[in-house]
Amino acid sequence: MAALPTSPIPQTLEESSTLTGNDLEARVIVYNCDCHTYQQVIDLLCRAVPQMTPTRAFELAYRIDHTGSAEVYEGPRQTCEQVAAILADGGLRVAVQ
Repeated sequence: MAALPTSPIPQTLEESSTLTGNDLEARVIVYNCDCHTYQQVIDLLCRAVPQMTPTRAFELAYRIDHTGSAEVYEGPRQTCEQVAAILADGGLRVAVQ
């Protein structure tokens, strides 16, 4: 009986890091309200969220309108706080989690 070919066992790599202070990951949630047009929400998202495109902003505005909320940004807490402040100044209901 012939021996079956063997495959090498993949090496498992584990990465771990502990972030502190403003480097903690967070996310910005925008909640639906009936006081803004799609265009207003799109404009605010494009102004506040790094690398946001109008197409992606429309998708998020649609999700906010139809499901009640959407995560619009995830990243360092300090950046999330800045994004949330701009969106809140525009009148949107936001939370940083």
